[in-house]
Amino acid sequence: MELQGANASAASGASLELASLKLAKSQQEQEGQASLQLLESASDVPKASSANPALGANIDTFA
Repeated sequence: MELQGANASAASGASLELASLKLAKSQQEQEGQASLQLLESASDVPKASSANPALGANIDTFA
């Protein structure tokens, strides 16, 4: 009788572990999709440009 209880407990433990792994995989996929969307949205941002190309060319290091 004890062996059957141990087997049932091990089986339920394995199914809980499998469910946990599936949830973790799903979360990783969602985070990956969110990261890709963030990168794609960042690539659409126009770069700031100045009418004067010399502006910002010199940096005063003696403050």
